[in-house]
Amino acid sequence: MAQRETWTSRVGFIFAAVGSAVGLGNIWSFPFQTASNGGAAFLVVYLLAVFLIGFPTMLIEFVIGRRSKQNAVSAFSELGYGNWTFAGAIGVFASFVTLSFYSVVGGWVISYIIGSVTGGYLGQAGTFFGTVSSGTVAIVAHAGFMAITIAIVAGGVADGIERATKFMIPAILVLLIGLAAWASTLSGSAAGYAYYLSPDFGVIATNFTSIVPSAMGQAFFTLSLGFGVMIAYASYLGRDDSLPADSAIIVVLNTIVALLAGFAVFPILAATSGVGGASGGAGTAFVALAGAFGQLPAGQIIGLVFFVVLLFAALSSSISLLEAPSSYVVDRYGVDRPKVAVGIGLVSFVIGIVPAYGYVGLFNDLVFNILLPVAVLFIALFAGWVANRESVDELGRGTTLGQGVTTLWLWWVRVVIPIVVVYTLYLGVTNFYGGLVSGAYF
Repeated sequence: MAQRETWTSRVGFIFAAVGSAVGLGNIWSFPFQTASNGGAAFLVVYLLAVFLIGFPTMLIEFVIGRRSKQNAVSAFSELGYGNWTFAGAIGVFASFVTLSFYSVVGGWVISYIIGSVTGGYLGQAGTFFGTVSSGTVAIVAHAGFMAITIAIVAGGVADGIERATKFMIPAILVLLIGLAAWASTLSGSAAGYAYYLSPDFGVIATNFTSIVPSAMGQAFFTLSLGFGVMIAYASYLGRDDSLPADSAIIVVLNTIVALLAGFAVFPILAATSGVGGASGGAGTAFVALAGAFGQLPAGQIIGLVFFVVLLFAALSSSISLLEAPSSYVVDRYGVDRPKVAVGIGLVSFVIGIVPAYGYVGLFNDLVFNILLPVAVLFIALFAGWVANRESVDELGRGTTLGQGVTTLWLWWVRVVIPIVVVYTLYLGVTNFYGGLVSGAYF
């Protein structure tokens, strides 16, 4: 069997992991989730979810991946717990399902880049979205986005994923900082900052049951947790890297990008159509922002820059979503990576035809509210109660962490994360069922 691939450097791994985390979830989903759930009220709950639940959960995935040196499914068997492979399989399934609708949204981004060049959405944002978001145009753009994703993953860990993310992540940061700085100069931007940064805790209390599952799902989605992606990425790591340090860097950079997206989006909306314009379904953020760009000086250029940033972010995550199932097939069956990437990508493309006809919201909420919490719950139970000795030992490698810190992490994983995730899952299932019964998804 051919030697297993590895990252060429620690920086390469961090960029790839940040790239997986920094995706549409940060720049597309985060603003409309924030706008739909009370603005700064949602931001408070989201930040708590990221640092109190997301960060220790990322360590779980890193521990399992590096310890096993295997993909998310085979990792459990490699560690001697073959009856737990279902936990990794749930994550890989979630990754596969997400890629199918994620690529559709990525196709929207391609259409909006073209629209920025031609001026297609200026003055008719709603009509343009209706044209590109469903049907033949959406399927063609979906195919284009999936083809780019397949090409990068087929290139391998170092030559494909690592090389692409080393370019895209700095580009995303530079362009977002520029957009946020420009947005701060707009007349009326202060209202956007107030909405984004001044929490009304009464809103949290009143809407707790809807904000919590949205914030938790957003945290898992933006950190690529529950997909098996971070297990796969950590499996290419060396044993001398500090997992807590790497996780902290990834979580902080991911959060900075999400916050920057808010600093760019909400001032723009406040200066034009109003901050509430991004609330609602998955497509409303596209309509609201395209409409806002049409009202601004040099809006066509600003729109082009924004959607290019969004494309880089989308690709940096889509390649990780394809890598999760691809790494399993490559490890398990020894099939050439390019063939695997093409095969899985094509199947995901075909499934994506369904959300391309107007069901992105259904797929998105299935992943957010159910699949990711379930996957996180099982890996937390595994690391905390089943492979607890291996988990603590692996966490301490390459670090100077004392026993007190690793013990605190272990009990946090054993008790706090399962309780929070079970409650989140209950609320998520309830909300998802409500959407099905009410016909909101159809």
